[in-house]
Parts: sequence; C-alpha cells; structure tokens
Amino acid sequence: MASWDHWVEAALSRLASKKLLRSTRPISVPLPPSPRDPPEGLETFDGPRHWDRSSVEIEIEETTLREWLNELPSPGGEFIGEDEKVGGKLLLFSGNDYLGLSSHPAVRRAAAKAAQEVGMGPRGSALICGYTNYHRRLEASLADLKKKEDCLLCPTGFAANLAFLSALGSVSSLLAVGRKPSKDERIAIFSDALNHASIIDGIRLAEQRQEAEVFVYRHCDMSHLNALLSCCKMEKKIVITDSLFSMDGDFAPIRKLVELRKKHGFLLAIDDAHATLVCGENGGGVPEVHECENDVDICIGTLSKAAGCQGGFIACSNKWKKLIQSRGRSFIFSTSIPVPIAAAAHAAVTVARKEKWRRIAIWSRVHDFYSLTQLNITSPIISLIIGTEEAALSASRHMLKSGFHVTAIRPPTVPPNSCRLRITLSAAHTSEDIRRLVAALSGWIQFPALEQNYQIASKM
Repeated sequence: MASWDHWVEAALSRLASKKLLRSTRPISVPLPPSPRDPPEGLETFDGPRHWDRSSVEIEIEETTLREWLNELPSPGGEFIGEDEKVGGKLLLFSGNDYLGLSSHPAVRRAAAKAAQEVGMGPRGSALICGYTNYHRRLEASLADLKKKEDCLLCPTGFAANLAFLSALGSVSSLLAVGRKPSKDERIAIFSDALNHASIIDGIRLAEQRQEAEVFVYRHCDMSHLNALLSCCKMEKKIVITDSLFSMDGDFAPIRKLVELRKKHGFLLAIDDAHATLVCGENGGGVPEVHECENDVDICIGTLSKAAGCQGGFIACSNKWKKLIQSRGRSFIFSTSIPVPIAAAAHAAVTVARKEKWRRIAIWSRVHDFYSLTQLNITSPIISLIIGTEEAALSASRHMLKSGFHVTAIRPPTVPPNSCRLRITLSAAHTSEDIRRLVAALSGWIQFPALEQNYQIASKM
C-alpha cells in the first residue's frame, strides 16, 4: 500500500536522522557449496523411507507412562499398578513436524557438518555477532519461497510476531516526533478473535505503549471486519490473522481479506506458521495456494513446524526489514539461532520444495481421516471438542492406553468447556496409522461415518 510505504519511509528517515538505523552484517564462516551444486547436493527421495517413522514413533519409559496415566482421570477410577506392564512405542499425533523432515538425512547431515566445522556460533544477537552467512543464506531461501524482497530471521515464531508488532507500533511514535501519538495518529490493528498468543501479546505491547488501538473481529467474520474498518477514522490500518488456525484447524478467508484490502487500503499481515511448506505446489503456504503473494504485505512464519527445525522469520520488503531490525525488540534483544540450526533449516526448506510427495502424502492422510469419519476437516490439524476438562483428560488417557500420544488441550489455551483433543497429521503417518487412530478414537467419540455404517448394518 502506497500510504504505508510513505509512513515506513518517514519512520526510517527519522531513525536515520537520530543515527538509530541498525543493519545485520554477516560474519563469514566456512560455508558448504550450495545444495544445488554437485557433488555435495542434498540427497532427496521419491517416497518415504524408514527414518521418516522416527518423527511419528516415540517411546516413553514404563515408569513415566504409568505415572502419567495415573495422574489423568479415569471414568472408573482405574489405577495402573506397579505389576501392570505399560510403555513401549506410541504413535505421535500431537506434534507439528508435518512433513517428517526433522529426521531427514539431509537435514541431519547439514546440522552435523555445520556443528563439526563451525561449532554453535559465534553466539550473540544478530546485530552484534550472531548473524553469519548461514543465516543470510536461509533468509534468502525463505524470501524466495514467500516471493518477498527480503526476510528477517528471529529466534522463534513467537519472537517474530513480537518483533513485527513492536516495530509496527513504533511507526506512530517515530512520526509523532518527541511526544506520544494522539489517538488518530496511532496504528489501528484489526485482529481475528482466535489469533495465536504471540500475535495477541505483540498487540498488547503496542497498545500498552500507547502506539496502537485494537479492534478484535469475530473469527473469520468478514462482514464484522468490514463494519469495523468502515467505522474506523484512523489512517494507519493493519489487519493481522493466522492463515491456518492452530487450535481449530480452519483457514482464514484469504481471498475475502484481499478484497477488503483493496477496498480499505490496510496493511495485510498473516502468520503462515502452520501452512508454510504444507500448502501450495512449492510449499509457499496459503498465499501461494490463492496466488495472492503480492497482496500479503507481511508473511510471518516458523521453522519449528513443517521445517522440523527451530526459529521464526518475517518475509517482507527491504524497508520493513530495516524497520523491524531497528525497532523489533524480540529480534534486537535475543541471541540468534545457532549456526547448525540455520544450516539444518536451509536444508529442510530445500528438501521440502524438492520432495513434493510429502505434501501429497499429508493431504492424503487428511483425506483418509475424512473418509473414515466424515468429519468436516480442512487441514492436517483436527480439533475434536470434548467439553469439560475432566472429559478431555479422560479421553487423552484412553488414547495413551491405546498407544497414541494425543494430548488434551485445556484453558487457558482454549475457553472453558471447549476442551479438546488436538490431532495433527504428518506425511510420515500411513493410511493404516489413521485407521488405527480412528478405531481408538471411536471408543470415545461418535463419528458420523461410523454412525451411518451402524444404521445401514442394522437395517440389513
């Protein structure tokens, strides 16, 4: 948006005049050849291999699992005695390693090679000494993935949202020049009611510093958002939303948001954490699916989910990057991610783009779950609302005893009486894994498909 470009340029000029503009200067450490260059190109595969299972098969010691089961409520007051054997392998259906990349040989080799040749550092914040050519290479690959001019790495996805929103709020303070911005000069932030905690905390920081006014619209309700935007007389407007909501597993109506952006001229920022590398032909996320990369001004993401590593990022324009690295508090005051993690994440992004079968596989598992249950699901995040806290914990206990790691989600993460089992699917799961999962869940939850099959059978 032209107005936002003008405001950001003015804020940058103000920082420059006060000699407060900051920039990252990469320290050169031994860097292996590009993954695209032989003979050290990353090895990729055309289908699942045995190591993929390690991302979804876990083992818990017998003593630990017994204690865990006995801490959870049982409908019949069941207690697991010392002589009762429990433990062994569990199938993990509660992680965020959507593509199973955390165990990929190329990712492991990249981390090991960097650790052996470089160690963990240099260690420090990115603006001091913690930024290297490894970090710069990763930023370039993420900017390319998201079709943006540049990218800024942060220690976590949480830190990325905080950095962006604290820098956003600073625009109003910088332009007010030596005084607190008036209400009309502040940033009007429009936030979905179910946005992630990191967005909420970032907004609260800007609000506490009297740099922003906050307007919360009903979840994915574009009519409500349009009404709020139409009534707001403030100039500097931004809409921020998760692209794929982490608790409910539904998508933001991105096309309608783009239409509203054209109508109202707001800055559009999305947290694409759960969709990056999962959605789109190349893994570019929700904007790639809807071919609207140019309509999303700021794309925030994480490397701790589908990339199977650690860290967060902000894909944006060069101007926004300069502002965030000069005013984003969680970026400025945090140690950057270790070099081996940056190396592993770069390998993961490269592998994810090449091994397209992983995206096909995870969406096949979504279809498997739908076919077996007929639940209206739209993503690899499946939210099964149980109700009370005790009921959800009992359901989680049932799943643990059945051999599945599926945890109960309770307040304050979700509102009271909407406690749930949150299930996440992975490309490393098989159709048989899904069949077994649904069979175990059916002992606790009545699925439409199973009810329909029962009705048909009873008539025969």
